[in-house]
Amino acid sequence: MTIFERFFQFESEWNAIHIPYRPNGFGVLVLGDRNHFVKPETSFWLEHDGKYRTIQLLLSEGYTIFYSNLFNPHWGAKKASDYTRHFIHYVLKHEILNEKIHIIAEGTGALVAANLLNESEEQIRSVAMLTPCLDLQSYYENEKENKFFYKQLVKQLEKSYGIPEKEMENFRFQTIIPYHNKVPVHIWQRMNGAYPYDAHAKIFEEKQMNGKNQVKVTYYLADHPNRIRSSILKFFKRHEKEL
Repeated sequence: MTIFERFFQFESEWNAIHIPYRPNGFGVLVLGDRNHFVKPETSFWLEHDGKYRTIQLLLSEGYTIFYSNLFNPHWGAKKASDYTRHFIHYVLKHEILNEKIHIIAEGTGALVAANLLNESEEQIRSVAMLTPCLDLQSYYENEKENKFFYKQLVKQLEKSYGIPEKEMENFRFQTIIPYHNKVPVHIWQRMNGAYPYDAHAKIFEEKQMNGKNQVKVTYYLADHPNRIRSSILKFFKRHEKEL
């Protein structure tokens, strides 16, 4: 399905780009969850069967797909958002694509997507979020109850934010802030997902109701991967009428 697939290092991170046989001119940036990775010749989205099927569907519809290792696990640190903006600029400079891109943000990838919505909305056409982590402060507080995972989280936050553990109690991590533009956002939220809907997707939706654009949320219990992929594709196409 792919006519060209390239893995390359830009600045410090490994990245991947997939170009379809018949490009439609639109790009899709993937911001993966904390298990996401990109290596010199492979990536999580190629090795995971469900993610690979999503890539194949988008390629079959002509979308150019690109994503980065992005210091993973980055937990929405500023360096990840800054790098993503540079990465988008790099891709748009080297590929023939519409200047406004679609985004698929899964889990912690939504922390970066939320920052882009507030700081780089002119580059974004639409955002599809999959069971997003949108309130890192809430997640951090809740994880304290699970000692094993909390220790792991602290180590990752120390690395991504450069904050010693003893200073974390006084540090305010990213919370949910409404964005004030018309970029459409749709969330597909698994009810038993790693990031509880009532602390992330639901609050994001409620805070956005007074903004220029309301966030739409689709809740589901069991996996319906083909249905979700089809819904995301329709969502993207619905927002391509204005170039």
